[in-house]
Amino acid sequence: MRREGFELTVGKPQVVTRIVDGKVHEPMEHLTVDIPEDYLGVVTQLMALRKGRMEQMINHGTGWVRMEFRVPARALIGFRTEFLTETRGTGLLHHVFDRYEPWHGELRTRPTGSLVADRRGPTTGFALANLQERGTMFVGPGTDVFEGMIVGENSRSDDMDVNPTKEKKLTNMRQSSGDILVPLIPHKQMSLEQSLEFCREDECIEVTPATVRLRKLVLDQTERGRSTARAKKASS
Repeated sequence: MRREGFELTVGKPQVVTRIVDGKVHEPMEHLTVDIPEDYLGVVTQLMALRKGRMEQMINHGTGWVRMEFRVPARALIGFRTEFLTETRGTGLLHHVFDRYEPWHGELRTRPTGSLVADRRGPTTGFALANLQERGTMFVGPGTDVFEGMIVGENSRSDDMDVNPTKEKKLTNMRQSSGDILVPLIPHKQMSLEQSLEFCREDECIEVTPATVRLRKLVLDQTERGRSTARAKKASS
């Protein structure tokens, strides 16, 4: 594939479900974590977001705590990285398959949204300088983007359509060097593993020999809005 220049599209990882007595059941994992006492509240909050149930907690009296949870397997996708970040690399975790339980409903483990390009073209430093105030960018200046491509992570929970190709309007006024130089924060380069953790149900990953790109399943902005509206109406 690398030699021929083929492209591979990867979706969000999904668990294997079963139908038991006419109802959808999903796999559950038995999770064991060993953490310092200082991170007890943080880890408990992380597991609450993932609909994890605490089964047991043991305080060893040495400053370390062991906690055991029963949590949906799909909730642990991308959890290891966030767990190590929140515990400053000191936490230990292990999980093993436990049993199947009825579907626990929708999980929203990522509190942030996506910055989605609304048109095709090369990115500009002027546009990225304004967008970096909205969140973390995944692309640098001069990168070719297309409509529906995810160019960054929104600091808010919802998705935002942005124009990363916007150029500064030229005038006949003389510019100072301060106007020409645009301060840019280095963009975050996402690996395939990080992209899989970041990806949501309505997003996918394009893998080529040269790059890894995130994009929406529905590229057209108008059609994507209609799909979102239909999904909200169906859930309500």
